[in-house]
Amino acid sequence: MASVGLLFVGAVLFINGVMLLGWVDAKSAAPMNFFVGGLQIITPTYLIFTVNGDADVILAASGLYLFSFTYLYVALNLTLNLDGTGLGYFCLFVFISALVFSWLNFTRFADPGFGVIWLYWAFLWLLFFLLLGLKQEQLGRYTGAVCAIQGWVTGWLPALLLLTGAYDALTGTLAVVLAVFGVVVFGALFPLLGRRRSGGAVAASDPAVPA
Repeated sequence: MASVGLLFVGAVLFINGVMLLGWVDAKSAAPMNFFVGGLQIITPTYLIFTVNGDADVILAASGLYLFSFTYLYVALNLTLNLDGTGLGYFCLFVFISALVFSWLNFTRFADPGFGVIWLYWAFLWLLFFLLLGLKQEQLGRYTGAVCAIQGWVTGWLPALLLLTGAYDALTGTLAVVLAVFGVVVFGALFPLLGRRRSGGAVAASDPAVPA
């Protein structure tokens, strides 16, 4: 069930990323955030209530709420034309929590693939905090590119591996490939998209820029 939710997390990250890049109208991205935010509340709640107190499953499921609340927060910001500062500081909370979940995946769950994926998410939510909470407007397009790419490599790809039963055999390889890919691609994109342009950047206070 969580794998199905992860597949659609990939979709909403891609949609929100291209929204930040200016390819999709902001309000048109709100429905997908409502859909996936709702799904990501149903999924962990179901898992928590059906695992008979299994502490590891509850711990893993609890992290899904970090994303469901983000997407619902985004949807409300877009729908109600709210300032993004509150969402930005919530993203700081998610960033710190994602670092903890990354460490847990490397240690307690012995899952290096998701250890790296959680580091990806920590980086992305840190960008959301900088963009929205601290109003670092020049990061708008860079954050959009990172978000769109992460939709495919942290949502769509691992979800398909899980759904087809191939993930367990490939988790170590996936961790190495994603680690190298992230450093190279996100590092290369920053000089192109992450610096302030003389013509201005997307305003961080604009509700079009949430995660």
